[in-house]
Amino acid sequence: MILLNPLLGIKEYVEWLEERELLVRVKEPLSPILEIPYFLRKVMYSSGPAVLFESVKGFEGWRVCGNLFPSVFTISSALGINSFEEISERLISLITHQQAQGITEKIKAFSDASKLLGYFPKKVNKAEFEEKVIEGKDNPLDKIPFFKTWPMDGGRYATFPMVITKDPAKGIINMGVYRVMIVNGRKGIIHWQVHKRGAMAYSVTKEMKAKEMPVAIIIGSDPGTMISAVSPVPYPIDKMLFAGMVRGRGVELFELDNGIPVPSNSEIVIEGSVRVDELASEGPFGDHWGYYDTPTEMYPVFTVERVYMRENPIYYGSVTGLPPLEDAVMGKIVEKMFKPFIKLLLPEVVDISYPVYGIFQGMVVVSIKKRYPGQAKKVMNALWGLAQSSLTKIVIVVDEDIDVNNLDKVIWAVSSNVEPQRDVVVIPYTHTDALDPASISHSYGGKLGIDATRKLPEENFGREWPKIVEDDKNVKEKIDPLVEKLLKSFKGLDRF
Repeated sequence: MILLNPLLGIKEYVEWLEERELLVRVKEPLSPILEIPYFLRKVMYSSGPAVLFESVKGFEGWRVCGNLFPSVFTISSALGINSFEEISERLISLITHQQAQGITEKIKAFSDASKLLGYFPKKVNKAEFEEKVIEGKDNPLDKIPFFKTWPMDGGRYATFPMVITKDPAKGIINMGVYRVMIVNGRKGIIHWQVHKRGAMAYSVTKEMKAKEMPVAIIIGSDPGTMISAVSPVPYPIDKMLFAGMVRGRGVELFELDNGIPVPSNSEIVIEGSVRVDELASEGPFGDHWGYYDTPTEMYPVFTVERVYMRENPIYYGSVTGLPPLEDAVMGKIVEKMFKPFIKLLLPEVVDISYPVYGIFQGMVVVSIKKRYPGQAKKVMNALWGLAQSSLTKIVIVVDEDIDVNNLDKVIWAVSSNVEPQRDVVVIPYTHTDALDPASISHSYGGKLGIDATRKLPEENFGREWPKIVEDDKNVKEKIDPLVEKLLKSFKGLDRF
């Protein structure tokens, strides 16, 4: 397999996809206002590939791409890894590495440390996006084909903007994906929720009595850097260091005039700032829950100083709506990347799944190796206290023999193992996902925990739990080959 060089950007990634017949080109002129977003949703719902639009109405010289994360396997192939668990295991092996004793162990420890150094970002003095510069006074945002995704959206949006900020007190770099509503040619509104790292840096800026905070918005980079941007990396881990671990090689950073370092392979870079005293309302926006989100709170206004871009730029936009869309693939990638971290903190966890139709923040199913009474509720509370999992509305805990990715099995466990008065936990009036359409108010609602494990006598009024039915081994060995032979040419019934 020829791997994608992580130093290359979105253009090279598009070529990589096309060489593997994972991308189609569209020559017919289409508009970024509703038409291209609908096209991308239609393709994704049809299990289709990535798409490159070669002619964009109203934006001569631009191309637009979407669905760049068509499957989990596609991204793991591009990164040259067998599984996304490998990424977090790189860090965990260093965190948990015991002091080396013998010469072999010392050599391995040195090798691991050397690998870590290779993940650190590197400063460079030249960037490919410097090929073209548009000053803020020339209204550059009017010249970029931002999407209007849904008919009732409040305007055009940057739907996958990699927003880079710096903690003004500690200098730690953050990179997150927060939607940006385009107000005019020079201003946008950044929707970063209160628990996000960008909002944390903004709060620190206000606490330090500073009047403004420098910000950079990146559109388009290599797939490893882009997936890092959506990953809930706990503070104070530097996002650029984490991106280096995802890519397997450090990110090359170019420092802008406003002091913000950005990946040198970025396709489009929007340099600017937010003032602490300039807020505005944004929305509505049709988001990943499948509803229009109309925030009641105000968000910072971003003012553009200048825009950099590569020649013949490609704009990358993601689309939202009912699953499964591209964000569902990203969510599954993040789930797999962070599973080893969860298992490190909660050793009883066997597997974990955020169901696609659970909208990730809506529901999680976790299987555990149960050893003592109350352990399922302990795991629920631990997840609700853990970084991004704190936003999860519904936690279902099952036994280790239940496949968390098989929702039929999960439903069976809930139906057969749950006594509502004993096994259902409701936590009212707590912090929750700001985008949840069912919440009581902004970022404020309840949690639901379901203990669908088999109960120990201490949890079941002293009674033993019934035995699960199991086939006789000798009968199974005799009958299975007979049934397989009989049904070999039978197509099967649509039973339900």
